[in-house]
Amino acid sequence: MKKQQWILILGGVLLIAIIYFGTSTDTPKSSTTAAPATQDTHNHAVTTEDLLAKARLRITPEQVQRLALLEKAVVRGDVKDQQIHVYHQLARFWSDSARIFEPYAYYSSEAAKLENSEKSLTFAAQLFLDNLLTEADPAMQHWLGENAKDLLDKALVINPANDSTKIGLGICYMFGNISDNPMQGILEVRKVVQEHPENLYGQMVLGMGGKKSGQYDKAIERFNTVLQKQPGNLEAIFNLAECYELKGDKAGAIKWYQQAKELVKVPEAKTALDKRISELRK
Repeated sequence: MKKQQWILILGGVLLIAIIYFGTSTDTPKSSTTAAPATQDTHNHAVTTEDLLAKARLRITPEQVQRLALLEKAVVRGDVKDQQIHVYHQLARFWSDSARIFEPYAYYSSEAAKLENSEKSLTFAAQLFLDNLLTEADPAMQHWLGENAKDLLDKALVINPANDSTKIGLGICYMFGNISDNPMQGILEVRKVVQEHPENLYGQMVLGMGGKKSGQYDKAIERFNTVLQKQPGNLEAIFNLAECYELKGDKAGAIKWYQQAKELVKVPEAKTALDKRISELRK
């Protein structure tokens, strides 16, 4: 198996482990697995309308009826508070009943735009960002990135000094396939980290950006900075192992895959890690 194929498979396994077993979350995740982002801006565009239509095909007839009632309520709602309430109901339907991410994120974002509070806007944006960092398809990257950017732009109008919002905007440019100059995003995040080196969110994002661009030594430095403060950060450990493997340092990769294995609780992930460690030792 080729190195890149292995990283995609193990990345997907560990992602599942982190999302569903390693952390507590009620948020459904997009069904695509982790993969390095590409910068193919010529892919067919993904529209919200298409995603909603596809999602409707995946639910039961009873759920279709429930959904139709909620959608009619949105049209009838002539008071903003009523519309916000129905959008939240729609978001909960797609999250709790249907367990499909894209419409859940969309309706959460529609409610957030009407509420227009920093808290609601950044919460909705984070839904898109979390999936953006693990999305493989360039067209979906664009959809996620554009939606997150729209929300974050609005949040920055309310609070221009929020560093986490600035970093999120940087992620949109770095991973969202929305610009021919992803360096624009790196510069924004780097500016925050230079002023606040203790911002581990920014350090992690810069590390992932370095890995994506092939600057493995710089990425390793960023992930080590995170691990100095958070020794059990599985995401940083796994990214560190990937960087060592991608740069051809088998000993370094083995060391950090071993670290990941000690922290992962899912048997399938442990098995996958054991297999890769054995392959690297050959």
